[in-house]
Amino acid sequence: MPIKRAASATLGALIVLFAGCATVYPNPPIAKANPQAGYRLETRIDDLPNQENLVVLAFSGGGTRAAAFSFGVLEFLRRTEVTLKDGRKGRLLDGVGVITGISGGSFTALSYGLYGDRLFDEYERRFLKRNVQGEIIARTFTPLYWGDLLSEGWGRSELAADLYDEILFEKATYADLARKRGPLILVSATDISTGARFGFNQTTFDIICSDLGAMRLSRAAAASSAVPVVLSSITVRNYGGSCGWQPPGWANLFLETDNPPRPAARAVRSLRNLEAFADGKDRPYLHLVDGGVADNVGMRGVLDTMEVMEALHLAGQKTRLDNVRRMIVLVANSMSSPPITWDKSPTPPGTIPILLKSAGVPIDQFSFESIELLRDIGTRWSTMRTIRESPAFKASRDPKLEQLLRTPEVEVYAIDVSFAQLKDEAERDYLNALPTSFVLPDEAVDRLRAAAGKLIMESPEFQRLMRDLGAQIVPPPAASTGLSSPGAK
Repeated sequence: MPIKRAASATLGALIVLFAGCATVYPNPPIAKANPQAGYRLETRIDDLPNQENLVVLAFSGGGTRAAAFSFGVLEFLRRTEVTLKDGRKGRLLDGVGVITGISGGSFTALSYGLYGDRLFDEYERRFLKRNVQGEIIARTFTPLYWGDLLSEGWGRSELAADLYDEILFEKATYADLARKRGPLILVSATDISTGARFGFNQTTFDIICSDLGAMRLSRAAAASSAVPVVLSSITVRNYGGSCGWQPPGWANLFLETDNPPRPAARAVRSLRNLEAFADGKDRPYLHLVDGGVADNVGMRGVLDTMEVMEALHLAGQKTRLDNVRRMIVLVANSMSSPPITWDKSPTPPGTIPILLKSAGVPIDQFSFESIELLRDIGTRWSTMRTIRESPAFKASRDPKLEQLLRTPEVEVYAIDVSFAQLKDEAERDYLNALPTSFVLPDEAVDRLRAAAGKLIMESPEFQRLMRDLGAQIVPPPAASTGLSSPGAK
């Protein structure tokens, strides 16, 4: 018994020693919200590579499957050079202005924003072909980290964030990212209390009266990929109500009416969800989980922006994006749909499979609807533009009809890069069967990367874009990709 008591005392002392060693890196408060400063679209518009062609990449969730697939998109855009009508040449990648990232896709988006072209030499080794999931699990069962895990406000996702810093992000913050002149990187998570999308940009952080610049990229990635139950939430401090934040000026046109213009209705709802963050006294802490719960393809922010543009045009207001003539949205959607055999058996599926499926089905359905909404907006704008340019309309110039036709002068290209578009049935089945985890066989990583480039080249929307730009693709050297073809063994 004395030996047992001594062992217990020693274990207790070790736990007390380790507890409190962990440091939760809080997001510091700001004294005054400034909508003209910080890491957000409004402060980066003038730095877009092309003021007429806004290129947006949307990287979906899906663990390493999503990280590899979205990286394949970047690799294709990097190695693809085009010649325009006027003789100018350039890489497709250099025209990208915005990248959104969810869960697994957030790692690729943030890493590219931080490292630029350097990523192409390191990402495979540092992240894609690494058993990240196994390393997180190993740390969870290592006594050295137990004190951290017992600390208040600290959980498995904080443990994962520290690992992400060691292997990928090197403790870089959003202040480091803001100093880069590459694309604007917009990563998001989900507020588990309300289900609202929480974007890692200074616009959102103004609402909670906090400085995004001090936030580590690893914590943003950890929050965006914190699958409920499997990983703990990431907690941020909420100082909302202490820095004089006010909704943007354009919002008053819609928030002060019970019947806002239909194009802005969803955007207004998103804004009201964000306004709920402004009550820091009642909600001093926000707990963030996987961004896929609210938006698994990273399209909600893009759709909100487009709908606000349309609503402001209907109201006769100008926007900061009025110079844009082409909006090119490439959606890298690595959503998989492995075959389900439940309907072949009289035995009902187990509790865990049902829970996972019940959570995944709504996410997958909304992912599909997001792409369709993008297409619907593009078609509506194109139709309105055709009517405006028609001889019949120019002859009548009906003021009421003219007001109804005030949509942005933007041609939308919705390039769907998803497994469902693969013509090779065997390859489609292979990719659909890949799990959502942070470890995959090397072969799977390579086949995902190769499939992304193949899908872009075969996309009818991508081909339409090339025709409209008068662009010719410069053939790359035969051995330039370093990847095997899809389906190669």
